[in-house]
This record gives sequence, structure tokens and C-alpha cells, in this order.
Amino acid sequence: MRMLTEFFPEFSKMLDQMDELYKNKRTIDEKTYQFICFALSIKARSKPCVLKHFKGALEAGATVKELSYILALTMREAAGADDCWTHDVVADWKEIIKGNLSCNCQK
Repeated sequence: MRMLTEFFPEFSKMLDQMDELYKNKRTIDEKTYQFICFALSIKARSKPCVLKHFKGALEAGATVKELSYILALTMREAAGADDCWTHDVVADWKEIIKGNLSCNCQK
């Protein structure tokens, strides 16, 4: 975001406005919101966001035990999705071995 703030401040400002809109229109409680954001931050591998939402969840009344459950749930659901997706991609593994790739990944 630092580069965007410097070179495309209008975009950064719009994100801030979206954050404010989400806050004003939120239909779920703060703890649930922080849990969702924490899980998404883990999947997105965003250290600042993981830290922000871990702290935010604690401030909203969450326990470390609850956050550990969210971490485990996120990891498990991600693993399942990654597993299914990868198996779909390599389903024709025999053709891949033969060099019959149908993607633009090789030049």
C-alpha cells in the first residue's frame, strides 16, 4: 500500500472509504468480523493483517483458544481446497509426463 499511497493516493483513499462503509453497514458483531478478517488474512499471507485482526479479535472479546481454532479451521479448509484444486490440475498427469501440456506455462 505504501507505493499506492504515494503514486495512486486516490485508490488508497477509496479503500479507506470502503473500510468505513463496511464498518457503518456491518450486520455482524465485531468479534465475528475480526474472525473472518483473521482467516482471510491467513489465507492471503498478510502478516500486517494477521497481526491487526488477531489483536482486533482479542479486543472484541476473543480468546487465544478461539483464535487457535480459527487458525486451525482456516488451515484445514485451505488444505482441502488446495488438495481438490491440485488434483483437478494434475488429473491428466500421464499426458503431462509426455509433455502434452495445455497451458502457457512453458515457453
